[in-house]
Amino acid sequence: MNTTSAMEPQPGYAVIYGCIIALGLPLNAVSLVVLLHRHSLKSSTVVFMINLIISDLLLIISLPMRVYFYATGTWPLSQMACTFVTMLFRDNIRSSCIFITFISMDRLVAVVYPLRSRHLRTLSKAWKAAAAIWLFLMLINIPETLLFSEHNEKTCFEFKTPGSGSRGFSYFQLVLMFTTLTVNIVCTALVSWTLHRMTDSARLKNKVNVMLLFAINLLMFIICFLPMTVALLTIVDRPRISPFICLASMNCCLDPLLYCFSLDAFWKKKEDVDHTRET
Repeated sequence: MNTTSAMEPQPGYAVIYGCIIALGLPLNAVSLVVLLHRHSLKSSTVVFMINLIISDLLLIISLPMRVYFYATGTWPLSQMACTFVTMLFRDNIRSSCIFITFISMDRLVAVVYPLRSRHLRTLSKAWKAAAAIWLFLMLINIPETLLFSEHNEKTCFEFKTPGSGSRGFSYFQLVLMFTTLTVNIVCTALVSWTLHRMTDSARLKNKVNVMLLFAINLLMFIICFLPMTVALLTIVDRPRISPFICLASMNCCLDPLLYCFSLDAFWKKKEDVDHTRET
């Protein structure tokens, strides 16, 4: 059954989410086409990137309803629809953290253990890892969706604090955030140390790109993910969390930068760079 909830319109948020759609949709669409057409699904790195793009696109297709809600102050659909859109956002944050971390780990073993890691960085293992990640997120979604559905909210997206159950999921997200952030920091340090010791000019030529990848990963966590995660636990007045959610949503516009710095010759066809080892 459809319900209509109302609040004061907030056109500022509507404009920001509209800009995220206008920027994030073409960037991710172009990245998807480039990865599939020019690099194919032939490496573990590309597999994780494809899944990261899918996560971002799922978030982007849910944003028009946020634009409508903040522009009009009304939510004309059911509470279940609001919960569904909210879960797409939460899944994007979690899956982005995990897939970005897997990309960092993949780059780590490629740089530090280029020969010994080949049996680990296989296409089948990458797909199995991606499937396990999505299955994990779906299992988390089941109780979380039921929890949100049990609480009648006055307005969509402005969730009140429903109790210990919601805080439990917030603590889980905080643990996930700090765990993946720690892994990214360790990967960054190890790769930086390894590249600093290299003297082979052929390996050094992409050193800047490799380190830019890790720098972007860390900035993504610090700017987009961490503030929102901490806000969920520390801010009681739920409407005050909206700016952090808006900031976290911008990650779908920054992720395409990863693809440019993760693969050698991103815009060249796969066969044109087969002679160059991926670092």
